[in-house]
Amino acid sequence: MQALLDEETATWERMLDWDFRPSASLVRRFVDMQALTGHVLAVQGRVVGYSYFVCEERKGLIGDLYVMEAFANVENETLLLGAILDDLVKTPSVRRVESQLMMLRNWPRMRIPYAPHARLFKRQYMELDLGHTAGLPSGRRSTPVAIDNWTERRQDEAATLIADAYRGHIDSEINDQYRSPAGARRFLLNIVQYPGCGSFFQPASFVALDPSTHRLCGLSLSSLVHADIGHITQICVSNAVKGHGVGYELMRHSLESLEKHACRKASLTVTSDNLEAIRLYEQLGFRRVRNFAALVWEGF
Repeated sequence: MQALLDEETATWERMLDWDFRPSASLVRRFVDMQALTGHVLAVQGRVVGYSYFVCEERKGLIGDLYVMEAFANVENETLLLGAILDDLVKTPSVRRVESQLMMLRNWPRMRIPYAPHARLFKRQYMELDLGHTAGLPSGRRSTPVAIDNWTERRQDEAATLIADAYRGHIDSEINDQYRSPAGARRFLLNIVQYPGCGSFFQPASFVALDPSTHRLCGLSLSSLVHADIGHITQICVSNAVKGHGVGYELMRHSLESLEKHACRKASLTVTSDNLEAIRLYEQLGFRRVRNFAALVWEGF
């Protein structure tokens, strides 16, 4: 298992400039405690792949799936994914399964297990070379807002904003936590407390406020996925200010702050059908580095 996690850590570093060591340490810890539910793929007695899942309420989450490069063919990845889904389908409480598997290499050629119940959403991992953010022009905002630093006291208000902003949005089909304030609170808690999206970085996290009411109308949250690589974990604005440059201005503040704190790159993920967001990111200088799949199963 150690060799497998070492290769996965090196792969995340090489492909995505991402320090996977904190996540690998968590996996080791839970394996040692015999508290991780999942499967390993073994070839001639050698562990060459693994995947695990967690359940919350009526949903299963596939936390990771990785197969060593020398063994990462369509057959092996499908076998491992199918074994995980077999377990989840047999779990009486589970009615929905979500996954965003960055290292699933063969998804474009794979016959997805339980295909009649599956939906596949194409997503992109994008990166920006920092070093020029001071030259980014201020966004033209026809709606006046005030940009302020993120604080945890805004968490409940932020959860309500996320649920409102993603109502009917394609990303709420991928992550059902976006559909309610309670779910969005869990999403925010995961961002701030757990290493799945890097280490939360408050100095590069901002909110937009209506200056007359001081109500939240936008936010941009950031993490560090490496000592010198920032990651935008969440960017959204309320429908009332959408299209008025507020998202651009929040992103500009986050990117400038990441650069000021010695980050050489910034990254983010986006759904390929979200063309409006992709245009914004490309305007800021982001480029696509990797395509990956978000898979959702329902109606077992």
